[in-house]
Amino acid sequence: MKKFIGPAIVVLVIVLAGVFWWRYYFVFAEGVKAGNLNYFEKKGFIFKTWEGRLVQDGFQSPNPGALQSNEFRFSAAEGDSVSLILERSGGKFVELRYKEYLNPIPWRGASEYVVTEVLEVTDARNSGLPMR
Repeated sequence: MKKFIGPAIVVLVIVLAGVFWWRYYFVFAEGVKAGNLNYFEKKGFIFKTWEGRLVQDGFQSPNPGALQSNEFRFSAAEGDSVSLILERSGGKFVELRYKEYLNPIPWRGASEYVVTEVLEVTDARNSGLPMR
């Protein structure tokens, strides 16, 4: 009986490590989102992470007949060039490359979406539209 307990514990640890990696480190999706940067702030009780919200053009409606702006909430890496660029881009039109994980980790951010690169930053006020 004792010769089965050691290998069973090793297999259990390997399976639990695999499940942990899959739930928290497996990249489920990658993509690009664009919109106006509403806010970008550093917050958290123990782990201070950069969190932001991008307001996209168009509307989405969870309920029929209701209108709601389309928002993209995301996290960004600490000390990265992404956080330095976004910190100075409030209210501007930005295009972001992101990775989507299955679950957030407190030290990575409060969102499943983690921005990895800023592709473009333009001034939203000078968009070339004829309206003022």
